[in-house]
Amino acid sequence: MFRSFSSQRLAAAALVTLAAAFSGCADKNIPADSVSVTPRSTAGGEVITDTARKATFVRAATAPAGASSGTSGAAVQDVALPAGESAKRTHRDSIALASMTKADNLLDKKWPVKMPAPLPGAIFPANRVVAFYGNPLVKKMGVLGEYPKDEMLAKLDREVARWAKADPSHPVIPALHVIVTVASGTPGKNGLYRTQMFDTMTNTIYAWAKAKHALLFMDVQIGKSSLQAELPRLKTFLENPDVHLGIDPEFAMATSGAVPGTKIGTLDARDINWAVKFLDDIATSKNLPPKILVVHRFTRKMVTNSKDIRFTPHVQVVMDMDGWGPPWLKFDSYHDYVKAEPVQFTGFKLFFHNDVKKGDQMLTPSEVLRLNPRPLYIQYQ
Repeated sequence: MFRSFSSQRLAAAALVTLAAAFSGCADKNIPADSVSVTPRSTAGGEVITDTARKATFVRAATAPAGASSGTSGAAVQDVALPAGESAKRTHRDSIALASMTKADNLLDKKWPVKMPAPLPGAIFPANRVVAFYGNPLVKKMGVLGEYPKDEMLAKLDREVARWAKADPSHPVIPALHVIVTVASGTPGKNGLYRTQMFDTMTNTIYAWAKAKHALLFMDVQIGKSSLQAELPRLKTFLENPDVHLGIDPEFAMATSGAVPGTKIGTLDARDINWAVKFLDDIATSKNLPPKILVVHRFTRKMVTNSKDIRFTPHVQVVMDMDGWGPPWLKFDSYHDYVKAEPVQFTGFKLFFHNDVKKGDQMLTPSEVLRLNPRPLYIQYQ
């Protein structure tokens, strides 16, 4: 997947104008160059995957009933599609899904990742999180901002119910995943190609989450800045037990020096480990339940040296397959960039618009649950 910024520029003025509605008091975190913001769009390209370029699949085309699936490592039966959940799939989609549900001794033995027993209050692996992603100021940035608040929250309730029905063994926790640092297509006065949102905006979304007994995830697109520079301002929010973090290597441009949106960015394991330690320090010093760190990924180079990523008992790391496209391409990307490079837990992203723009039906919860390992973090954009 590659997301173009061309349509984002059309939304920039709207974001700046609407931001005033959340600026009830002066906020030291909003830079003076906020008018240069170029919000993230869903109108880019598809998942980029090495295996997808091959003419044939080297993995098997059919899966036996009871193929291994899930984080426990135990064999489970294939999940049947409930009434109203049926979807027509192409032959290529069916082959790709079958290949992901067939036993793969080389990779399956790496899952579940070896880790100590979860600490009290840990979200994973006992639960599943279903999150709505975006920014409330611009519809183009995701479902969180596409609909009026009450309509959006009602839609979230429906998706949570679908996932709870598809897998009753994992209670579903709703979440709002809001972009609080937005990559920009112009440098601004600080030259960092990013804009920090008002804390008042984050507080508004946090209030929505608390009213729904939902989690809050704060997402950062750092542009030419760094995690070390951007995360400390979020510390006060992260000191709450129900607030977690997302980082997006797609818009981390310090390594390449490119403008966000012109190339796909990258973060190394050492950067992600810094974020893990940052969260670990907060959780341990405040005696909080484990924090969750979501890392978006849809190409190999977005996360380098992933084998060196270190989680701690106080930080649960999720590698989130963030690509859009036809089902076969999403399955293949999940295999190549998430399953094949184990970190700790896995996530899977679904796009209400981009996944269906070429006539495909969006993947159902039951279809996603056939993947091995089963994703425990689900995000909708």
